[in-house]
Amino acid sequence: MIVMDAPASRPLLRIGELSRRVGVSDHLLRAWESRYGLLCPVRSPGGFRLYSAADESRVRMMLDQLARGLSAAEAARVVLGAGAAGAPAGRPAADGPAAAFRQALGAFDEPGAQAALDRLLADLSGPAVLRDVVLPYLADLGERWQAGTASIAAEHFASNVIRGRLAGLARGWGAGHGPQAVLACPPGELHDLALMMFGIVLHGQGWRIGYLGTNTPVGELAGAAGGADLVVLAAARPAVLEPWLPELASLARRAPLALAGAGATPQTATAVGAALLTGDPVTEAEAAGWPR
Repeated sequence: MIVMDAPASRPLLRIGELSRRVGVSDHLLRAWESRYGLLCPVRSPGGFRLYSAADESRVRMMLDQLARGLSAAEAARVVLGAGAAGAPAGRPAADGPAAAFRQALGAFDEPGAQAALDRLLADLSGPAVLRDVVLPYLADLGERWQAGTASIAAEHFASNVIRGRLAGLARGWGAGHGPQAVLACPPGELHDLALMMFGIVLHGQGWRIGYLGTNTPVGELAGAAGGADLVVLAAARPAVLEPWLPELASLARRAPLALAGAGATPQTATAVGAALLTGDPVTEAEAAGWPR
């Protein structure tokens, strides 16, 4: 539906029409509006959001920046930094290794992604690459998957490439003489890339890592945690942790326990007597104050 704005004779679009014009789902348009302020709708007398030609132009610019390999957040910053004439101000270089990494994963180009990571690791520290490149890419990929703009195949491909590289960085992380951390995901939790990054950076801080990975039975976790200086349990959804609260409370009495991930809530942490890790995994691993 197209609505005419009488005073300025400008055509205003309902979100469905805007979606059809630009080829972007209305769900994703609303996400870009709420997260990044990309769209600036006005309200019709009936309370409907109406979008202008400027909104349509910003969406098309957003799509152009995404095609260049920028993440959604980066693309929005570029678009919103554009001048009135539409020329982007301060556009990040799209041909750097971070952009090359994203583009290679989007093209199912494993050698290209590995080469881009090699360049990044040559220029930056490992924690910086994980925090500033890999984590934002995974967050953006997750958003696109939920919005239906990234395929399951794309998500699986990128996750497996990143997992393989993290496994290489994790090699030997159980060695050393420092304190020991045992890391795991509870039963039903299959997402552990952020937990792997936490362990890699924690090992760089002098810790020994005992990694149990996804879908770990809580009873076996308790057995493996004996003598550990820290146990970290990560979950993406609160429902994954809820069935195990008594067992986790028992575990927290035996070893320092921390809960991480979007599924770890303050209420759950308080209920079981655990610490709550609220930051990104790299920053949390670098943070001072862990038992030494």
